[in-house]
Amino acid sequence: MHPVWVALPLWLALCTSLRAEVYTALSELEELLETESVLLRTLHQYITDQEHRIAILKKHAEDYEKEHSIAARDVTNYLSNPINDYLLVKRLTSDWHKTEKLMQDPYYDAAMQNLTQYRELLKFPTDEDLTGAATALIRLQDTYKLDTASVARGELNGIQYSTQLSAGDCFELGRQSYNGYDFYHTELWMSEALKRHEQERSNSTVRWEILEYLAYSTFMQGNLKKAIDLTTELLAILPNHERALGNLAYYEAALKNGTTEIEKKEPSPKVASTMLDPEERDRYHMLCRNENLMSIELSSQLRCRYTHNNKNPLLLIAPLKEEEAYLSPRIVLYRDVLYDNEIETIKRMAQPRLKRATVQNYKTGELEFADYRISKSAWLKEDEDVVVSNVAKRVESMTGLSVETAEELQVVNYGVGGHYDPHYDFARSEETNAFKSLGTGNRIATVLFYMSDVPQGGSTVFPWLGVALQPVKGTAAVWFNLFPSGNGDLRTRHAACPVLQGSKWVCNKWLHEAGQEFKRPCDPKENVEQTSSQ
Repeated sequence: MHPVWVALPLWLALCTSLRAEVYTALSELEELLETESVLLRTLHQYITDQEHRIAILKKHAEDYEKEHSIAARDVTNYLSNPINDYLLVKRLTSDWHKTEKLMQDPYYDAAMQNLTQYRELLKFPTDEDLTGAATALIRLQDTYKLDTASVARGELNGIQYSTQLSAGDCFELGRQSYNGYDFYHTELWMSEALKRHEQERSNSTVRWEILEYLAYSTFMQGNLKKAIDLTTELLAILPNHERALGNLAYYEAALKNGTTEIEKKEPSPKVASTMLDPEERDRYHMLCRNENLMSIELSSQLRCRYTHNNKNPLLLIAPLKEEEAYLSPRIVLYRDVLYDNEIETIKRMAQPRLKRATVQNYKTGELEFADYRISKSAWLKEDEDVVVSNVAKRVESMTGLSVETAEELQVVNYGVGGHYDPHYDFARSEETNAFKSLGTGNRIATVLFYMSDVPQGGSTVFPWLGVALQPVKGTAAVWFNLFPSGNGDLRTRHAACPVLQGSKWVCNKWLHEAGQEFKRPCDPKENVEQTSSQ
């Protein structure tokens, strides 16, 4: 016998084919406030219309009551008057038909038609966006070790940002976790929902529903006794609940037989992330939390300087402010190399073109969506605007390389809990189809510009190096992805930490091998790939 549990609702199964367009970029979420204002205006108009309708109905009722009360005092005398007879019949025919029409709520269809027209003009989130936003909040909870109760209070890392979550809000987070077979977070959020339900004394979230999810998620984590206690509590509320009765029998049998093996379900592909090496994942999250993983011996060797990069004519008068973040591989930061007016121009050009960011399937070479990269991106060409062209020239000055074979400028806005799990910018040897269509070789270097400050989270981290680069508006990070031999430097594996608070905008330029032959000559002696654990 197997426990009978809640099936995925039909609407959720249907919506999985929809593309989530909102939660993947904070710039998209800004449009939702306009959507909400339209909904509020429509709702208030509907309420006003309804209040007017109810006022008329109350007047009708008062008139009926008045006449009925007069008639009831002396029925025979009242009905002996032909005028009263006429008015009684009229009240129960013509007048009552008008009253019935008012009772049929003529304003609902008008309000729905109004909303239908707006749906074609405004951005509305999908149910997949709800799943994505819930998953992002849970990702932030894990990465930054946020206490469930604190998040429910609207508190992130000790800072109060928003109003508290209701029992219903916590219930939805638990339900979304359950839909992804994430029973650990289901239990956390259903437990919080139960606490808040008791505090609120509200029926908006029904207690037995919370208990049902909580019992099953507890069972799936192996705590049979607690699952039995919770199910028993549920049955005290609804003694004939079929699912609970079946589950209770199963739990008790499992406890009696000493069964500890629970059938595990695979995480939903909609919420699963990349399968990271546990040590790498831990280091990635530690760096995101600003925990120091670099030794004093290494950090003490890092320097800041003004540089003109081998007497580059463009930098002789205005040298770059260079800050070393790591020596080997060399990762440097250039401060104040992107200006506010340029940033606004780039964002203005990119915003209408933002599309869900993709990753390249290393087997097929095809671009596809992935839950381990939550952001939207757009691409800008140098000939579109002098700002984009100037940024390209600045990239040449910083790297000493040519941008003739570089990719277009990629502009990225990160969404709710936006992140990008550890990855390489270059193509590995087994990724034979990567960049094949470009015909410009592998990505030799990365230049990453930060276009916004991020109050909490959003760092660029190199897990195996112990490096964490904080987003600072106007700063560029530069590193080489390849050795002079052309082999990939596995030490450059990096990630974008989830954005905890704020909006993260970046743009980047990827430079390719072709055209760099005399600017960074090949060194066949340096042909040994480094391991990612170095």
